[in-house]
Amino acid sequence: MMSGDSLLTEPFLQCPAADSVCVVWFTEFRGTKHEVVYGENLLNRVIATTKKLTKMREDEQSRVYPSYRQVTPRDIWRHKAKIENLKTDEHQPYRVISSDGERQIESDTYILSPSPSPDRALKILLTSDHQLMPMTAANLQKVVETVGQVDAVFHAGDLVNVPDRASEWFDDYRGGSFFPCLQGRAHYHLEKEGVTTVYKGGQIIQSSPLFTTIGNHEVMGRFDSYKPLNEQFNDAIPRHVARELAGDESIKDHSFNTDSYEEIFTLPRSPYYAVTFGNIRLVVLYVTQIWRLFFTTPDVKGRFQERFEDLSHPGNWGYGQHIFEPISRGSEQYGWLQQELASAEFKEAKYKIVMLHHPPHSLGGNVVPPFTDPVQNMSYDAQGKINGVTYNYPPENDYIVRDLLPLLEESGVGLVYYGHCHLWNRFIGSNGTHYLESSNVGNTYGAFSGDKKRPVPEGSPYASVGDPNGLNAIVPNIAPLLNHDGQPLSYIASNDITVFSIFDTEKGIVSSYRYDTRYPDSAVIKFDEFYLQ
Repeated sequence: MMSGDSLLTEPFLQCPAADSVCVVWFTEFRGTKHEVVYGENLLNRVIATTKKLTKMREDEQSRVYPSYRQVTPRDIWRHKAKIENLKTDEHQPYRVISSDGERQIESDTYILSPSPSPDRALKILLTSDHQLMPMTAANLQKVVETVGQVDAVFHAGDLVNVPDRASEWFDDYRGGSFFPCLQGRAHYHLEKEGVTTVYKGGQIIQSSPLFTTIGNHEVMGRFDSYKPLNEQFNDAIPRHVARELAGDESIKDHSFNTDSYEEIFTLPRSPYYAVTFGNIRLVVLYVTQIWRLFFTTPDVKGRFQERFEDLSHPGNWGYGQHIFEPISRGSEQYGWLQQELASAEFKEAKYKIVMLHHPPHSLGGNVVPPFTDPVQNMSYDAQGKINGVTYNYPPENDYIVRDLLPLLEESGVGLVYYGHCHLWNRFIGSNGTHYLESSNVGNTYGAFSGDKKRPVPEGSPYASVGDPNGLNAIVPNIAPLLNHDGQPLSYIASNDITVFSIFDTEKGIVSSYRYDTRYPDSAVIKFDEFYLQ
């Protein structure tokens, strides 16, 4: 029999091609038949393939009913159907049906279409860092209320917090899980100024394809059947260290993996890919590293040091803020990118956009230390015992600045879009490449400008204020926020004001909007726009 009387998600669209698109949805039952019906009077049918997610779990920190007392596997099945022989720019109704032979459950009816033609005007939502944060549902609801149905979503990573925790994707009882927010089925109660407003998110990805990026929150650490999921998430170590500690057996389980992310989504290739969508060539890179605490007290396993009590136990070390996938010159990803930037698909595209998670330029805190391999330094006492392990990150070896950005700028990339710092700011390179971070979606961690300084070790070469990579943030050109002295700010870093950005391909304009959640009836304000060449 079927467990549950509803789909776990409504369907959503992935991997559009010239004459096809994939429809994906999830259930908590295996079922006997899962299909998509589409076209005129919904007379066409395609049977879906079904696969059980292998690492979905809950634990005592999950916000779900019923509660869990320990790490417990959760049965979730993914269904995917590829709808083929579609005509360019033709939209067709569809719905999905899941059954167990005795009864069936149907979704609502939505619209699907293949990849659009280069001549079609598109509106693309640029978003990132949802992570079940307080303002995310409000943000996505305001997207739909402001611009209507967008044509695609470009998501720059950090979709959830712990990727193996099922409820963060599907049904966290606080009402702000990833899929409900993007499908208009959230129910997040946001309290501001003593007033509670319930936000439902936006009905977006049922009819618009979702293109995602791997951020640090899509990466799980060392797998364990008993350790709490938060601890497993934070327990990633470099591959070469895992081989030394555990040999070659199940190396991903002993280091880090993106298994849940890759099982949930259908992408052209993984972990990085390129796709043509309308007149856009979108290049998605895997550029992220583990996030470690910035504190330097002895009790912290952080980006700059190991915890004092762990010094005699290398298996407990964090190995600094290590990189998950190389992007340095000579790496596999760098070589793939060189081939992509030389391809006809890239060169002939009107708009060339590169999306990654880690910021090349930012006023945020996560842009430091430099994006490079940590250099480990050990100190010893008189008896030869380790009494300190620290890490430094040579600025001259920042792989993004040294290797990646020159390649992108020389190839004529118009926009580099990213997240990670949970704020809005933008920059322009010397050759006209635009850099946009529009990640103040659900919360912020602040901007470091003026008197506000990043927490960096005393005497270190890391920038405490401004963009460490040499660009000045652009002041919004329509309606910037003002500081206490009435001067315009070059950023938005707020836990009350949420931001989203829209790329209009017909006009060639990227527009950014803000909404103040303290005043539910207030208008959404366009505060900045710029043109892509």
